[in-house]
Amino acid sequence: MRQARDGTERDPRGLAYNAAHPTPGPNVTTGRAFGAAARPGTRVAAPRRKAPDRPPRDGSRRREGRGRPSQPSRARFSRTYRKTARMAADSVAPSRAARPALRPRGSFQARDARAALAAPPRRPGPTGSSLLPATAGEMCTSTLSLEHLRALTELPDLEAAYGRLCREEGETRAELELLLEQRGVLEGKVAALHRIGPNLQLIEGDAQQLGGTIAFTCRLAENVSSKVRQLDLAKNRLYQAIQRSDDILDLQFCTDGVQAALRNEDYEQAAAHVHRYLSLDKSVIELSRQGQEGTITDANLKLLQEAEQQLKTIVTEKFNVAMKQEDLPQVERFFKIFPLLGLHDEGLSNFSRYLCKQVANKAEENLQLALQTDPTDRRYAVLFADTLTLLFEGIARIVETHQPIVETYYGPGRLYTLIKHLQAECDQQVEKVVEKFIQQRDYRRQFQHVQSSAMRSAAGEKIEPRELDPILTEVTLMNTRSELYLRFIRRRITSDFEVGDSMASEEVKQEHQKCLDKLLHNCFLSCAMQELIGYYITMEEYFMRETVNKAVAMDIYEKSQLTSSMVDDVFYIVKKCIGRALSSSSIDCLCAMINHSITELESEFREILSHKLRLGFPATPFQDFQRGVTSAVSIMQSSLQQGKFDPKGIESTDEAKQSFLVTLNNVEACSENIMTLKKTLESDCSELLSQGFGGEQARLKLESCLSDMDAVSRKFRDLLQEGLNELNNSAVKPQVKPWINLFLSVSHNIEEEEFNDYEANDPWVQQFILNLEQQMGEFKAGLSPVIYDSLTSLMTSLVALELEKVVLKSTFSRLGGLQFDKELRSLIAYLTTVTTWTIRDKFARLSQMATILNLERVTEILDYWGPNSGPLTWCLTPAEVRQVLALRMDFRTEDIKRLRL
Repeated sequence: MRQARDGTERDPRGLAYNAAHPTPGPNVTTGRAFGAAARPGTRVAAPRRKAPDRPPRDGSRRREGRGRPSQPSRARFSRTYRKTARMAADSVAPSRAARPALRPRGSFQARDARAALAAPPRRPGPTGSSLLPATAGEMCTSTLSLEHLRALTELPDLEAAYGRLCREEGETRAELELLLEQRGVLEGKVAALHRIGPNLQLIEGDAQQLGGTIAFTCRLAENVSSKVRQLDLAKNRLYQAIQRSDDILDLQFCTDGVQAALRNEDYEQAAAHVHRYLSLDKSVIELSRQGQEGTITDANLKLLQEAEQQLKTIVTEKFNVAMKQEDLPQVERFFKIFPLLGLHDEGLSNFSRYLCKQVANKAEENLQLALQTDPTDRRYAVLFADTLTLLFEGIARIVETHQPIVETYYGPGRLYTLIKHLQAECDQQVEKVVEKFIQQRDYRRQFQHVQSSAMRSAAGEKIEPRELDPILTEVTLMNTRSELYLRFIRRRITSDFEVGDSMASEEVKQEHQKCLDKLLHNCFLSCAMQELIGYYITMEEYFMRETVNKAVAMDIYEKSQLTSSMVDDVFYIVKKCIGRALSSSSIDCLCAMINHSITELESEFREILSHKLRLGFPATPFQDFQRGVTSAVSIMQSSLQQGKFDPKGIESTDEAKQSFLVTLNNVEACSENIMTLKKTLESDCSELLSQGFGGEQARLKLESCLSDMDAVSRKFRDLLQEGLNELNNSAVKPQVKPWINLFLSVSHNIEEEEFNDYEANDPWVQQFILNLEQQMGEFKAGLSPVIYDSLTSLMTSLVALELEKVVLKSTFSRLGGLQFDKELRSLIAYLTTVTTWTIRDKFARLSQMATILNLERVTEILDYWGPNSGPLTWCLTPAEVRQVLALRMDFRTEDIKRLRL
């Protein structure tokens, strides 16, 4: 420890420690007397370096020092304390922002009360912060002033003041200890500041030098940029002067060149000079006219304007002459000159007239050749479709040939104007071809005949469907070629607009798209094809309906086949009609024909099959008689209508049985064919949509139509199930039920001798299996595998149900239950071999009944019931279990009733 000038001890570790622990003078008291007036005669205690004294644990109060420090000591301590606090505050200030501020709750309490009270409040450091933070940025002093303490005379008041000063002293010491804990951080920051000091001086010098350099550079750059601006202004004026000179020279050059080119009939060169003149800046020419060379410029302008008008007249006349002479090279030559003269629309219009004339001549020639075609020609049936195809191919060839010329000389976006004129000529030629088609094919009269035939009931007055087949094929072909042509036109115009409108606004693009849609949708070609397709749909529906009726009327059955001929014929017709509509490339036409086909299958054809199934399967004599009467009545009615009697129509029993089985096969085949047709159409429609016919809306239409085919297929499956139930109730149940009832005639309340006899000579199950095999064998040969499996499943359910009923009517002994278990296992083993369906779940109740009947005692059921059942799931209720147990003659009723199930 070193002795400071003012008598205080300084610790080499730092100023913070001295500020927090000031060393008192030799006459300063320590302990509780710090801050209180010493009484006379009290002995001064020796100074101690430890924490403030606290009251003793026994509650007694330490005696205060009686001595009093000298006045010089108090003054020297006060000066040292204030100086040390200020120095500590200066070192703490830089780190105050990095830690939360402390809220002081008191003030320092000096070891001498008078010196502490007389000391003035501490001032903030240089940065505005003090060693101990206080409210409003200043150190708070004690609330007890020296005058107040001197005025105290009563002991309670003195004790209260003393306690208050002691609390403030404790708070102050706590804050000082907190500051001492941060001593290492503060010392590190002070050391860092000392290390940074020399560097900051170097940085300051470098910064001043850099500032000078930047200022010099700024002044230099400003001088250079001002000179550059002057040079740029001079450059622009020079360019303007050069451009003006060049324009004057070009004007003179164009004047001389166009006159020479006109004299030499070099119209391309003359047009190039005029185009150069038209490309000059008008403002520059106007400035030239106002200058000294104004007279020369006016003369040149006048000559060029006259040459321009003369050249336009010459080019128009030459183009018309070449067009009349059908000189294609000359036509194309002058067609390329029009845009150089600023006559884009006139050039496209004149060239379109020439092309339309070529299209008209070729189309008229093709139509005359078509009308002169011999009817025996193999292409005669599609003659007008071929004529339209030639027309469309000719226009497409023209577009492909001249599109590069238009784009090169007229610029992108001009192809629409050319095609618009060509489409107008195309509509005129299409109108002629369609009129000839309607006239030659008698199309409208055929349509009217179809409409009237659909309303008539007599078959003799209806139109023959075969007459409509070639006409319908030709109409779909005509529409297909039209759709291909329109799609080609749309693709070419769209690509041309995309190039021309690359920098255009969205409104311009939408306007061009509207123009394209209007051109293609409102043209006569589209309207005429829509009208023809409208007639076609009605005629195609009539063709399909009448052809299906013929296929049903001509239905035959071959013994080697499971189905009759009408199934294949009907679905061939339906597929042909839908395929023909698909080939038209019209989504609306295709959807309409799919809907008509679904209606025909669902309403007409399904009703025919349903009527045959409603006649029933003649398995009993009464049903045979009833069916014979029904058949005879139908034959009599048909004979009265036709005026003759045909006894061959009355079906025999075998024919009726075979007809019923064949109808079942037909229904099942129809259900499968519908799903196959749907898959085929889905593939074909996907291919059609991928080619660009229709969009998202067309796809949704097709999906909706095809989804209806699933519903029709389900209706055929429902009809098949109805037929199987009829067959099961008519043929299987009447036979199986008596065979199962024979179980009652065989006693199962047997002893060991009878059990051995049953083992040698089975009394029931083998014969029952033989009967089932014979009966199902008849159906297996006449039914498809799917239907036979379904019928076997129904028969299995019937056997399980009926056998359960007869078992509950029988009585059993222990051996009788064993015999029943053997019979049930044999039956299940046989039925498993005749069907692909699982049948063990259908015989689960019977198997559990056999298990119960094999028990040795009543209570043994508890080994299989409830928590002891293991993986076994009981299908029998507790009441049914008791009922089965009651079938055992050797089980007592009381034991059964006592069971807790």
